[in-house]
Amino acid sequence: MSFLIYGANGYTGRLVAREAIARGHHPTLSGRNRPELEAMAGELGGLPVQVLSLDDQAALDAALRTHQAVLHCAGPFRHTASPMAGACLRSGVHYLDITGEIGVFEMLASRNAEAAAAGVVLLPGVGFDVVATDCLAGHLARRLPGAIWLTLAFQTRGGMSRGTALTTIEGVGQPGAVRRDGRIIPVPLAWRSRLVDFGEGPRTAVTIPWGDVATAWYSTGIPNIEVYLAMPSRTIRRLRRARLAAPLLRLRPVKKLLAAGIRRRVAGPSDEARQRGGTAVWGEVMDSSGRRLTARLHGPEGYTFTAHSAIRAVERVMASEVRPGFQTPSKAFGPDFVLDIPGVERIDL
Repeated sequence: MSFLIYGANGYTGRLVAREAIARGHHPTLSGRNRPELEAMAGELGGLPVQVLSLDDQAALDAALRTHQAVLHCAGPFRHTASPMAGACLRSGVHYLDITGEIGVFEMLASRNAEAAAAGVVLLPGVGFDVVATDCLAGHLARRLPGAIWLTLAFQTRGGMSRGTALTTIEGVGQPGAVRRDGRIIPVPLAWRSRLVDFGEGPRTAVTIPWGDVATAWYSTGIPNIEVYLAMPSRTIRRLRRARLAAPLLRLRPVKKLLAAGIRRRVAGPSDEARQRGGTAVWGEVMDSSGRRLTARLHGPEGYTFTAHSAIRAVERVMASEVRPGFQTPSKAFGPDFVLDIPGVERIDL
């Protein structure tokens, strides 16, 4: 039995496939574009190829039954996660993906009982989204049992892939999100800003609807969660002005126009850019008495991080180390899983 990488010909899928080979695996490359997949398979030493459409349920089910797990890398996942996860549940195949989308986490969490009964692991978010932040959240919750507030923040250097940019376009015009008293609630775009020290002095950061608003609740049970992204103050001001244009930006023709521009202009960071890049995560928990604990995490550039973490997650799921059902990275592997990623350092403050 082996695993299948769906969306293998995308930017992140290619990095994941290269990491799989480097670690001695022989995955099946899959997606919809036969010429790209076959060319890629040849470049990587003759890996098997299966051309599959998520719309062809019978063919998808039949193909998955010859594999132990699927690593799903084809976003935007709000459109692709449900058909692939459904096929995995019908076929008895473990499902992993690299999403960071709140709605996808919540959808998969709602299928926990179904997955447990089928003996299938549903493990979304095994890339930088959300391994780094989820593991830091789990570590902080472990240090301060009874915490009721969790604040996470991160910054990245290295650039954005076409797939990430297209997923971002899907969310244009939508509100932000935080968790309050255990419930996810909408908040205005760029709702709150604050200063965060990632280790090189304070940086401005703003709330975003990051996946941990969903996952950290399942990982830690902490009922109040906010996630921030570092960005310049002038960019935060632009985001707040963009609230007025939200109804226009939600229109499908506008999104199609923006997506067409991304497909023409965005490819993804080069190998050199990824080597120069990096990531930093900051987290803080607080209990009802006001006691606070803080930690930082530093690691490689985000797509490099994703390639390492995703393959390591697949390995551990295929080794039957994870209980069937819906899981988050830190719940499945423990908060120290992130320390297996080359170049990651965690600092308790």
